[in-house]
Amino acid sequence: MRKGQHRFVAGFLFFPVALYLIFVIWPYIQTFGYSLTDWKGQSQSFDFVGLDNYTALFKDDIFMGAIWHNILFLVFIPVITILLALFFAFMLNAGGRGRSGGVSGVAGSKYYRVIYFFPQVLSLAILAVLFGAVYRSDGGGMLNGVLIKLGLVDSQNPVEWLNEPNFVLWALMAVVVWHGVGFYLVLFSAAMQSIPRDIYEAALIDGASRTQSFFRITLPLLWDSVQTAWVYLGIAAMDMFILVSTMTAGDYGGGPDHHSEVMSTVMMRNFLLYGRSGYACAMGVVMLVLTLIVSVVMLRATRRERIEF
Repeated sequence: MRKGQHRFVAGFLFFPVALYLIFVIWPYIQTFGYSLTDWKGQSQSFDFVGLDNYTALFKDDIFMGAIWHNILFLVFIPVITILLALFFAFMLNAGGRGRSGGVSGVAGSKYYRVIYFFPQVLSLAILAVLFGAVYRSDGGGMLNGVLIKLGLVDSQNPVEWLNEPNFVLWALMAVVVWHGVGFYLVLFSAAMQSIPRDIYEAALIDGASRTQSFFRITLPLLWDSVQTAWVYLGIAAMDMFILVSTMTAGDYGGGPDHHSEVMSTVMMRNFLLYGRSGYACAMGVVMLVLTLIVSVVMLRATRRERIEF
């Protein structure tokens, strides 16, 4: 840099870096400090207890069960969402044939993009209300109404989707996938549109099928976008607070009988309801560490050589 440019750059960076340190880094440091105390949340005084909160944390069956539920979300939500988004994006961009025999999207693809993206404009609070009606545990719910009409379910004994331990996690996953597919479809579509059509047309001339074109051309060239989607969906799967707390039974959700519990709901219940704020801060630190580990592992696991065209 030329003489004097250091001051110029430092002047621009000082305020954003200071704001980041004050409003992002400092709360993390405070949370870790509180996690080493017996802070009750309302009191101004608290005692240092060291790692006692962390020791109790890993003996807490409810919290350990919540970690397992987050792991299930972490496995299934990114995989299902990305696979569906990739399939629909491929069909909308290279799934059809043009009039001259070239490659194009399926008929009406521009309208499908709008339809698929529509769920993304809805807030999670609206989704909770919407799918609360879908999963209603009587004949008035959409799913139960359809099943009753088809004769698959007895009208006197409908399925309680959000109160049945075997169904509740899958019902919540379906909401997240339905909400996320449209966004990642648009993300992948934008990346696919930068791939020259000549590559697909040359593959078709050489006898490649649509499946071979997808796995040999589309997926390798979209790998950076897939990696980004995987990390963001993994972070979302480690949260899940809004949907679980609003759609499932119990204080801050988690029902029935903790079968839909996630780390964030256990943390908020201990912080706001039980007054165990230091203990809840320890949960927050564990959530932060696990989320960072997940992000690093996903980035490392999906890293590969960059393919250019």
